[in-house]
Amino acid sequence: MRAIVCCLCLASLVMASPSALSDEKAKSITSGESGPAQAVFRTPNVSTKATRTMLTQGDAQIPLVVVRGTPYEMGRQLGEALKQEIQAFVPPAMKGICAQLEVTEETLLEVWSRSAAYADDRVEQEIAGLADGCGLPLKTLQALHAVPLLKPYSCSSIAAWGDATEDGHLYQTRNLDWSMEIGAHEVAAIVVYVPDKGVPHVVPTFAGFVGAHTGMNFKGITLAEMGDASRREAPYFVHAPHFTVFFRTMLYDADSLTETLSIFEQQPLTKRYHFVFGDGQTDKRAVKIRAHSPEPEGEQVKIWKDNDPTDEFAPNVLSCVVYNDEGRGAFPTLKQDFGKLNGEKLVQLANSIPIKGGNVVNVVYDATALRMWVTYAKGKQEAYLRPSLFLDLKTIDTKQ
Repeated sequence: MRAIVCCLCLASLVMASPSALSDEKAKSITSGESGPAQAVFRTPNVSTKATRTMLTQGDAQIPLVVVRGTPYEMGRQLGEALKQEIQAFVPPAMKGICAQLEVTEETLLEVWSRSAAYADDRVEQEIAGLADGCGLPLKTLQALHAVPLLKPYSCSSIAAWGDATEDGHLYQTRNLDWSMEIGAHEVAAIVVYVPDKGVPHVVPTFAGFVGAHTGMNFKGITLAEMGDASRREAPYFVHAPHFTVFFRTMLYDADSLTETLSIFEQQPLTKRYHFVFGDGQTDKRAVKIRAHSPEPEGEQVKIWKDNDPTDEFAPNVLSCVVYNDEGRGAFPTLKQDFGKLNGEKLVQLANSIPIKGGNVVNVVYDATALRMWVTYAKGKQEAYLRPSLFLDLKTIDTKQ
C-alpha cells in the first residue's frame, strides 16, 4: 500500500515539473485566460480589529470607532467596523453626486488621481485598506474622496483662548454647512486614529471617508475650514492636495501651531478657502488664514492673529479671539461673554450662526483638556437643532 502511495506522490511531482508548469503558463498566456481577478494579488493580513462603541445623548447615537496600526491597517479596520454603513451609503450617494455635479465616476477618479499625486501617501494607503475592509471597489472610494474638491460649501469657525475663556483653555468651533441632500449625516461616525507612527487624533466624519473636514490631535492641534469658492469658479486647480488630505497630515505630524503652519505653507492651493488653526497645549493660541487661489502674487495667503487691526473684520476684533462667521453675527456674543467663554457657551454660539438649510455638523473642541462636543443633523433636522454628544479623549487608550 505504501509503495502505491509513494508512486502516486512521485507521479504528482512529475506532473508539476518546471517543464510542465512552463507549458501551462505559455498556454494560459496565449489563450488570454489569467484566472479569477481575486487571484491577481493578495491583501495583507490584519488581525487587529477596531473598537466600536456608541456615543449617546437623547435620540442622538453616533458610532465611536478606534483604529490602530499602520495607515493600511487603520483603513482596513475602519472599513470592517463601518462595512454595513459604507455599503448602504456610498453607491447611491455616488450616483446622486455624479448627477448633481454632471460628471461621471471616471471623471471623479481622474480628479482624485491627479490630486493624490501631490498628497500624503498615508491617506491613499488608508483608502486602500478601507476598500479591502468594506468590500467596495477601490476606485469608487477614491472617486468619493474627490467630491470635496469639486463641490462648494460654506462654513464657520471661532477660536478663543487665554483671557477670553473662563479657564484659559483654547476652545474652537467648526460648523460644516454643506448638502443635506447627500445624506452623509445619516452615516455619521467619530474616528480615533492611533497610528504606529505619528500623533493620535480624532476626526468627526462620515462612513466611507478618511479625509478630515475638521479634527483635533492629542497634542492639542485643532483644524477648521470655510469654503469661499462658488461653483461658477470651476474648473478648480486639482494638481494639489485637497485640504481634507493635508488636514490628516497635520493631525498625524503637528505638535504645535508653528509646525501646523509649516505644513500648511508647503501645500499648493486648489481654490479659495479660509482656515482656523488652533493649538491648546504648546503655542496656546490660534490664527485665521485666508488662502485664495487664484489671486495675484503676494495676495494669495493672509494670516491674522488675534486683535489684528488688519483683520478683514476690524474693528470687530478681540484679544485671544480669531473667527470667521461670514458675517452671521458672532462678534456681539464674543464681546459680551469675553472672559466667560467655555465649551457650553461656544456650542450655543455655533448653533446660533449656521447656514440654515445645510447645517450638517457642528463641533466644539477644548484643545487644552482634549474634550469635544459634536452635533450631527438627523433626517431633515439640522445639526443646530440637535443634542450634542460629549467625548473626553483622555478616556481613550492610545497605546499601541
